[in-house]
Amino acid sequence: MNRCLDRDTDFSRLLGEEVRPLSKGRDKADIVNSPSAPSEAQMARRASAVEEGEATNFLTDEFVDLLPHHDPIEHRRDGIQIGVLERLRQGGYAPEARLYLIKLPVRQCRRELFAFLQDAIEHDLRCLLVVHGRGKALDSHANVVRSYVAKWLMQFDQVQAYASAQPVHGGIGATYVMLRKSERARARNRERQQKRRG
Repeated sequence: MNRCLDRDTDFSRLLGEEVRPLSKGRDKADIVNSPSAPSEAQMARRASAVEEGEATNFLTDEFVDLLPHHDPIEHRRDGIQIGVLERLRQGGYAPEARLYLIKLPVRQCRRELFAFLQDAIEHDLRCLLVVHGRGKALDSHANVVRSYVAKWLMQFDQVQAYASAQPVHGGIGATYVMLRKSERARARNRERQQKRRG
């Protein structure tokens, strides 16, 4: 609604419903509809969705070697140019999506990261930022999550490289992730290049 309203405007007419004034001496509205608890069918659907997600989640939840909590992390797959990793490390690619895992339990981090990467791949994103935090000790929760994130990222074939973020994005407490360009994105690039030539 883009109209200017004056003080005498009949709001109930504009909204198409009855508007009741607040009771005298009360500064809060009465809530007529309170949210109801989820039904058994809704709870069953939620549980089924979680189980289905767990069934497809191939990220390991087994033991992980803890990474030094003060050292940056990085990895690149064979065939990926060193320049790509260097540019990623320097923050040369703008993150298109971010995932915050700070203070989440490891099992939830595993689910969240898996879903996040699947969504990013589905939407043809290339550069991501995973914020996991940085612990002050080797066995701190943040460093445990950070160590798992590094392990999990290597388990995704679509992850070409990853590196600790620049301070502006969280430093050692966050990781840049570079995904492989999808076939759809490659086809779009070919079309654009052909149009420029033609």
